[in-house]
Amino acid sequence: MAVPTDTYTQTRRSLHALAELVVAGPRFRQTGDLRLRVHPEGIGTWDGPIVLLAGGELVTPSSRIAVDGLTIADAALRAGLEASPLDDVYNDGPHVSPSETVRLDPASVHVVETAFRLGENALRAFRPDAERTLWPEHFDVATTVEGVNYGVSPGDDYLALPYAYVGPHRPRTGDFWNAPFGAARLVDELADVAAITAFFSEGARLAATSPP
Repeated sequence: MAVPTDTYTQTRRSLHALAELVVAGPRFRQTGDLRLRVHPEGIGTWDGPIVLLAGGELVTPSSRIAVDGLTIADAALRAGLEASPLDDVYNDGPHVSPSETVRLDPASVHVVETAFRLGENALRAFRPDAERTLWPEHFDVATTVEGVNYGVSPGDDYLALPYAYVGPHRPRTGDFWNAPFGAARLVDELADVAAITAFFSEGARLAATSPP
């Protein structure tokens, strides 16, 4: 990845905050549904009216707002929403105040959106019938099949850069399982949808045959 890690991390943090406080949070307060999903244009609410983060902009049915340099609260207000943290719902969110300023580097935004798009397409290829959800808590697109989590994260405190993962609910042992939660591979190393799908498939095979 050509983007400096610090720049990327700052952008990812801002996008995570927007996803929780501006996209998922207000919808959860209205409907009780905090799920997000990957859309062709970006990431957004599960159901309509669709609110999206796309290309560094906040998109609603009636507006398209460039959010870089705005506070999270101001970005929400310009979209007719009220920023709503979800710290009362889960523990591992971004823990960002609505008063924090959004900082987005365009190249880093592209990396995040590409990671989510690769993850969505790989999960669909891996298990077409499994529901794929982008969770605002961990900011990853994931599915669960037979007690094993599969997903792609744009990065977090464990790995700063985008990675694919396989996480059995009961830990496995062996060379494949190289992370505390199971197995992880950098998206840059896997490169494309086919390679990520193959990683998921190998994880499924080993999870089924390796003892906990």
